[in-house]
Amino acid sequence: MEYIILILLIILIIIAAINFKINQNSQENSEKENLEILQNDIIKKEEKIKNLEEDIKILDAKMTSFEQIKTEKTQLNERLKIIEQEKNNLKNEVNKLINNEENRNETLRKSIASTNTLQQNLQTEIARVNDERVKKEKELQEKMKKSWSDHEKDVQRYIQLICNNHVIKYIGQEDFPYPRNKPDNCIEIMDQLIVFDAKSPANDDLSNFPKYLKDQTENLKKYAKHESVKKDLFLVIPSNTLSVISQYTYNIGGYNVNIITKDSLEPIILSLKKIEEYEFADKLSPEERDNICRIIGKFAHTTKRRIQIDQFFANEFLDTLSKTGSLLPREILESVIQFENAEKLNPPMEKRKKQILTKELKNQSEKIKKEIELREIPDIEANIEFKNDKK
Repeated sequence: MEYIILILLIILIIIAAINFKINQNSQENSEKENLEILQNDIIKKEEKIKNLEEDIKILDAKMTSFEQIKTEKTQLNERLKIIEQEKNNLKNEVNKLINNEENRNETLRKSIASTNTLQQNLQTEIARVNDERVKKEKELQEKMKKSWSDHEKDVQRYIQLICNNHVIKYIGQEDFPYPRNKPDNCIEIMDQLIVFDAKSPANDDLSNFPKYLKDQTENLKKYAKHESVKKDLFLVIPSNTLSVISQYTYNIGGYNVNIITKDSLEPIILSLKKIEEYEFADKLSPEERDNICRIIGKFAHTTKRRIQIDQFFANEFLDTLSKTGSLLPREILESVIQFENAEKLNPPMEKRKKQILTKELKNQSEKIKKEIELREIPDIEANIEFKNDKK
């Protein structure tokens, strides 16, 4: 039994050894398998670690790039803020400029409107002044035409008035002793008939008036041929035609013709009347006759010269007056017109039958000279050049 048990034990031991060995082999196999598995896992892990390290490197690179991007973003944000601020400033500046431009445009529009209004007013004023000037020139021309048309009657009335005032015989056309070719006016001094024929222009064109007068001087032969007619004859022309006259005396063979104006009639007639103061004119010496002729010539020349000077200054004054309307500013022109309307000239009145004494004129002239000396006013030398129409 024991033997069996021993054998059983041995068998059991053998079986256990075999099992142990088998288990050991299987364990070794298992360990080998596990080791291979572990090695494979380690290899995989290492590869994974390597991959992760690569990923980490990539992530580090990305993180570095991200930081740069973040820094750039921050810089861009700062620049954006600056740009936004500049944009706002520029926008404000633009708005300000727009407002200023609108204000400037509005001011400019108002200025243009004011300028247009001023220009329109100026044009209206210029047109008004031109219209007034044209109207005045037209009125002046009409007045001249009327004075020319009435010249013959005015001369006749004036000569009659002079004759009445100085007791000189006036002979009208109906009383002229010769039946044909009767003059406009005639006076008688010392049994001599002195002819005063009135002549005036036919129209506004004065260029032909001198030639017309020259032709008329030759026509006066029809009066001069009579024995009782004085051989010094007179053509009386309007004062406003003197500007075109260059010759005032014509010697036509057996008689002389003098061109005079209405204003010179009285001194010339009075000079002619002076001859009556001599009881025997035919007994006058040659020197006395020359003195008489010299006085008459002096009267005639002085009268013509005075009229010529007055005509010159009248043209100058008219030219100055016409310039005041176009050259003076409107405000000053209005003030000038107001002062002009407020002024009034009162020249001495001439009364009929009241003689103008030479003594009074000389006394007045002496007073003026003394006043000039007291005020130390220097003498004025007049250098006036008159137009000479001789060609």
